[in-house]
Amino acid sequence: MPEGALPKKQKCEDHAVTKFREYIRIKTVHPTPDYDGAISFLRNYAEEIGLPFRTVEVHPARLVAIITWEGLDPSLPSIMLNSHTDVVPVFKEHWKVDPFVAEKMENGDIYGRGTQDMKSNGIIYLEAIRKLKTEGQRFNRTIHLTFVPDEEIGGKLGMEKFVVHEEFNKLNIGFAFDEGLANPTSAFTVFYGERAPWWIRVKCSGNPGHGSRFIQGTAAEKFRRIINSFLDFRAQEEKKLNGNACLKLGDVTTVNLTNIQGGVQFNVVPMDMYAGFDIRIAPTVDLQEFENKVKNWCTQAGDDVTYEFHQKCTIQDTTSINETDPWWKTFSTVCENMGMTLEPEIFPAATDSRFIREIGIPALGFSPMNNTPILLHDHNEFLNEDIFLKGIDIYAAIIPAIANRSA
Repeated sequence: MPEGALPKKQKCEDHAVTKFREYIRIKTVHPTPDYDGAISFLRNYAEEIGLPFRTVEVHPARLVAIITWEGLDPSLPSIMLNSHTDVVPVFKEHWKVDPFVAEKMENGDIYGRGTQDMKSNGIIYLEAIRKLKTEGQRFNRTIHLTFVPDEEIGGKLGMEKFVVHEEFNKLNIGFAFDEGLANPTSAFTVFYGERAPWWIRVKCSGNPGHGSRFIQGTAAEKFRRIINSFLDFRAQEEKKLNGNACLKLGDVTTVNLTNIQGGVQFNVVPMDMYAGFDIRIAPTVDLQEFENKVKNWCTQAGDDVTYEFHQKCTIQDTTSINETDPWWKTFSTVCENMGMTLEPEIFPAATDSRFIREIGIPALGFSPMNNTPILLHDHNEFLNEDIFLKGIDIYAAIIPAIANRSA
């Protein structure tokens, strides 16, 4: 540095970014998420903004945090801004930085587990509310910010229990926002439904014996047939997707072989072999017809081929994106006025929105992250701070319109 020169002034980090990074550092990672740490963080956040905070225990050691901004007319159905506090495990050896330090690069990319899925949305909601409240704005409808546990392991002890809890009914929810996905283009993806996750375990039983013989009716022969049936169907759906530019991943059914078990040692033909499949069924598919297809595959594979469900979601409800729908019209008009291009899709995986839609509440999955690669559950998950801050401005424009929508 030349003599007498002053050091380059460091850019002051936005308070919202600092809070976002603090949230990432709370290790709410499975199998032992620090939910107490998250609850404490959110309680302090609510106090900082000046809003009431409470928790609802939906299952032992499973709390839903609720931050409420009461509307001018509490009798109107309220708005729900939902996010989950838990994150999926990491493989640290594949990360360029510690996934729970929330390191920020020179270009503003913030690395950490949960940056996209979905601690970003939680802070975006909070900071949008802070901004609106600081400006002195008030809205007709009450707004509830909800932070739920266990979404990443199916929501069984989280949102699924919350929506049937008496405290949820008291919230009088009329419309909800939940998580979406990043979009690598300049457009923004918004999700109005999702595929039904089925986890099926197929058991193939057959004749055992010595590994040196041609034994008939072995479990392995049936195992090969069952795998071929499932994966042949997978190939058909993939061909359908690749052959129609109008289709997105959420419009077709995916099948993946995710677990194989069987055998005791090299020279013993096993009596039982097992195959686990992760299936995500498009909402246009008749679920009973699809299960009949699975039954037929098992019958064709041979005798003593059975299946059981480890998860069987039958929710196929979708939220209207028709221009005549007042909720969609309000949301899409705000986005259009901001020059945003929306790409409505069926969510390819599963979120807590399915439980909300199942009880008749319209819900949109919307994470305002464009020009960003999709990295949920991936190594080196990151979100750029400028995209994050833009997301706050986007929700600060959406919330007033939604919360003031006429009855």
